[in-house]
Amino acid sequence: MIILVLNCGSSSIKYQVLDMKSAQNYQLLAKGLVERIGMEMGVVTHRASGKEKMEVETPVSDHTTGIKKILEILISAEYGVLHSLDDIQAVGHRVAHGGEYFSASVIIDDQAEKNIEACCALAPLHNPAHLMGIRAIKVLLSKVPQVAVFDTSFHQSVPAYAYMYAIPYDYYIKYKVRRYGFHGTSHKFVAQKGCAMLGLDFEKSKVITCHLGNGGSITAIMNGKSVDTSMGLTPVEGMIMGTRCGDIDAGVVTFLQEKEGLDAAGINSVLNKKSGFVGVSGVSSDMRDIEAAAANGNERADLTLKMFEYRVLKYIGAYTAAMQGVDLIIFTGGIGENDPGLRAYVGKSLAFLGVDYNPEANEGVRGKDAELTHSGSKVRMAVITTDEELVIATDTMNLIK
Repeated sequence: MIILVLNCGSSSIKYQVLDMKSAQNYQLLAKGLVERIGMEMGVVTHRASGKEKMEVETPVSDHTTGIKKILEILISAEYGVLHSLDDIQAVGHRVAHGGEYFSASVIIDDQAEKNIEACCALAPLHNPAHLMGIRAIKVLLSKVPQVAVFDTSFHQSVPAYAYMYAIPYDYYIKYKVRRYGFHGTSHKFVAQKGCAMLGLDFEKSKVITCHLGNGGSITAIMNGKSVDTSMGLTPVEGMIMGTRCGDIDAGVVTFLQEKEGLDAAGINSVLNKKSGFVGVSGVSSDMRDIEAAAANGNERADLTLKMFEYRVLKYIGAYTAAMQGVDLIIFTGGIGENDPGLRAYVGKSLAFLGVDYNPEANEGVRGKDAELTHSGSKVRMAVITTDEELVIATDTMNLIK
């Protein structure tokens, strides 16, 4: 089954085309990115298996135009991988927020679309863009079934005592204000993959997954179910991220609003776009730039690194306590998969917990699966590469079949 996977952002579209026979037997035919949608000039990057990379600048006025350009490339003589658009048997969409409507992936019908739209208030930067992608496909590939795979659905198993906030209960009744969590597709995928690689039973194990990148979250998974996660109502809670502050005293918000004369949009911009790595370091939102600056003696960059590492360690400790133990700690995402220094810090710090850290196994590991502990370690630690597009394609295939 040939499946087009779309991840529509506010000004970008990431895509992959996979030929799915099963979750283990598949072929990536092509992948690419449409950027700067709605700006004066867009950029389209496309990589097809066995063909030259394509990168062009072209105006992309909206998401429908962007998806139309993707479809044209996929059937082009020079860069295409399909004979015709009729080859596409389904389209799978990454959708950030499913609220309490969706505890699993679904085939998109009118009701599902309405429920995704109802969650726009909870994810105003993400869900409207996903809807644009869904509606563009309805126009361009009207007969092709579509599936939505939600960042939040895996976390619907989190118990109420972990997802509720200690604010007036009426706000939950009226507005569904609670913890939802994100990166669910990645957390579930790497936990299952890591358990399989290390010979653990996913359904009978305690796993902590650290999805760390420009956005980051940590999840406690017990017996195959998410029982707590660091992101909340929105992706701003939890870990320190590229431009997001993560956990913060709510009093800071009102204090800054008063002192700086900020309205809701202004304080939202501070917390989501001007904080995190870039806010503390003053260098960059990219961890690679911060590490380079710290190595050159930049004290604020070094502080940023230490704050980030400490926050990771603290969440792992908290979730170990919450589950009364842990069998496996997993690192994934752009930083998790490519930062041996962070993993070394955590591995050494958790020796008291039974992590028999193996520095030789960790050294130089970037973007590949590897166990980071010695044989016989009471608590195992590993790098597991994530593949959210494969999860979306697999769920899409299973639902359509």
